Amino acid sequence: MATKITKQSQFDAIIIGGGACGLMCAVQAGFLGKRTLILEKNDRPGAKILISGGGRCNYTNMYATDQQFISQNPHFCKSAFSQWSVEDTIIFFETYGIEGQEKTLGQLFPVSNKAKDVVEVFTSLCLDMDQPIWCDADVKAVEQTDGGFTVRFERYGREERLFAPKVVMAAGGLPIAKMGATDFALRTARNLGLKVTETAPALVPLTITGKNQDWYEALSGNSIFCRVSNEKNSFEENILFTHWGLSGPAILQISSYWRPGETIELDMLPHDNILDIIETERQTNGKRPLAGLLANLYTRKFADALAKFLPIEKNLASLTKTDMDAINNLIHHFVVKPAGDKGYDKAEVMRGGVSTDELSSKTLESKKIPGLFFGGECVDVTGWLGGYNFQWAWASGFVIAQGI
Repeated sequence: MATKITKQSQFDAIIIGGGACGLMCAVQAGFLGKRTLILEKNDRPGAKILISGGGRCNYTNMYATDQQFISQNPHFCKSAFSQWSVEDTIIFFETYGIEGQEKTLGQLFPVSNKAKDVVEVFTSLCLDMDQPIWCDADVKAVEQTDGGFTVRFERYGREERLFAPKVVMAAGGLPIAKMGATDFALRTARNLGLKVTETAPALVPLTITGKNQDWYEALSGNSIFCRVSNEKNSFEENILFTHWGLSGPAILQISSYWRPGETIELDMLPHDNILDIIETERQTNGKRPLAGLLANLYTRKFADALAKFLPIEKNLASLTKTDMDAINNLIHHFVVKPAGDKGYDKAEVMRGGVSTDELSSKTLESKKIPGLFFGGECVDVTGWLGGYNFQWAWASGFVIAQGI
């Protein structure tokens, strides 16, 4: 393989990764009169943006604060969010033609429902400001040199080396390898002597094995509104039964806090009391079977499946105290012990990453290695489902741009 000699680039910084953080960093640097180069492994930038939200891109959340983020240092993201707020995100996109519409729980999507419109904002701005994006650039190493860094990468079957005074690691995390995800940012951090907080899939479906697995399989495709809880956290949204376990928004949310061996609890009627409903109904229609009442609350398929645990053929007037206790426990306190999760290929994001102890919260620059910045998903800052991780990406890209 031919190798080009390392040369001084004409860039203030090289940005590794053309995702949300890298693109925002390049644009914001351009506004400040700084020139950057994005090296993107895929054949086009914004690969994960394009598939997010089913191709619609939930680009922020109206209610995002530091409270919806998981990190060894829960206060770390406050500085970035004070510099680049949700309002800043909304105004930025509105300025370039993207109006937002709220779907649920503060989630903002483009009115066009097209993720490609979000990417085009950045690619157009980069083109206008002469901030090049080199795609099909597979970065192999980042090495410290006098006055900066040498970045070694392969492009079109040729190895190249470029020097720049500053480098931005915006290479993402481990989820969705088919979209080009690798551990490059984490390996680079470790190679340069920086700590990495243990990583794991987050916002990921959970698997179920054991004696009740057939029950989940039978219910595959059924979705119900639910409160999903562990000892410290609780989320109310839909859950989805699958042939291998549980998915849906509420399950993805709790998965970021779940650890192997732990249980979670499902309240499958979170805004009502099943015992009160039964008592009211049997005052006027005591001969009605429990199955009929449950079919009014859930799908018929789900109600019938509860026969595995409940006496659904009994009429309401015949239910004993033991029956009522069983109904209450199952509907409001259904305990699940997941066997595991579906891994990085099905995870929305990665938990953990480059330790926040290693970075300035104001600039995201390495404390040990001046000129080296880490942003976006590769940092130990993980948001909830619903646009929060994009808000972190935009904010981290902005603050890094101020420091390069």
